[in-house]
Amino acid sequence: MASFDCERNFGELAPAGYYVALRVGFILPASERNTMPQAWIDRYTRRGYLVHDPVIRWVYSHDGVTRWSAIRLHDTRGVLREAAEYGMRFGAAVSCPPIDEDGQRSFATFARSDREYTEAELRLLQDRFTEMHVGTMPPTNLTRAEIEALAMMREGLLLKEIAGRLGVTEGAIKQRIRSAKEKLRAKTASQAVSCAAGYGLI
Repeated sequence: MASFDCERNFGELAPAGYYVALRVGFILPASERNTMPQAWIDRYTRRGYLVHDPVIRWVYSHDGVTRWSAIRLHDTRGVLREAAEYGMRFGAAVSCPPIDEDGQRSFATFARSDREYTEAELRLLQDRFTEMHVGTMPPTNLTRAEIEALAMMREGLLLKEIAGRLGVTEGAIKQRIRSAKEKLRAKTASQAVSCAAGYGLI
């Protein structure tokens, strides 16, 4: 999958911490990064704040970028008030809608303790995060034969065994793997398998 340096992208803009969730599936994202204070993460998890957090509710029902203070959803559990006690007094949220048929969105939330985010910072956060969202889209040009070969490799089959099962030459399987590696921007066959699995292709 595409690699991004979250610290370089967001560390300076979110000195109190940030949470990035890329390509969120039915329950879990394909990848995530959380730099918010560990004490807050523990409290948030222990108290089950996820379903009550107005920021999380906003990112699932809106697209674009907003400040936490502009979210007009009820905070019945006082999640944002408690977040401020952990140094996260001001924040921003970005939500990117699905751009393919799998319906996976990406979202992020950013925090600071000193001031509200400026309009320019909001645009910058949205632009950088949208780039991440688009950059982690799986390639759509892999053939069914290439995906099939990668799936068999994931099962632990050798090239000769894959060729035998599919009734083709070992050279044909090598070519499929080589082509899949190029499309997935992978250096090795095992990395191609890992990338394909990460994208949910196999």
